[in-house]
Amino acid sequence: QVQLVESGGGLVQPGGSLRLSCAASGNIFSINAMGWYRQAPGKQRELVAAISDGSINYADSVKGRFTISRDNAKNTLYLQMNSLKPEDTAVYYCNADVNLVHWARSRGTYWGQGTQVTVSS
Repeated sequence: QVQLVESGGGLVQPGGSLRLSCAASGNIFSINAMGWYRQAPGKQRELVAAISDGSINYADSVKGRFTISRDNAKNTLYLQMNSLKPEDTAVYYCNADVNLVHWARSRGTYWGQGTQVTVSS
């Protein structure tokens, strides 16, 4: 059992900034990768940014504006969002690819409940 809890969403004006956090807890042995996805009304969920030991990837639409980071000791993921635009408005979801504790002998992908980001005047 793994839980992901997002926080930091809210209402911000265009050009503003927000910092999202995702705290992972539960029967975690290790986390292979974590990422942020977003979904706007009527649209498909899309990858925003992802981080693993080997790489960091960003959607073209957020490159240069968003920064993903990870605190492995705290099992916490962050997304610093700067220069926000109205088209960034969406529910943002945290995702984690998790190796569970050794006695569980399991690996799985988990999602948080999402946090709303609204960019509007």
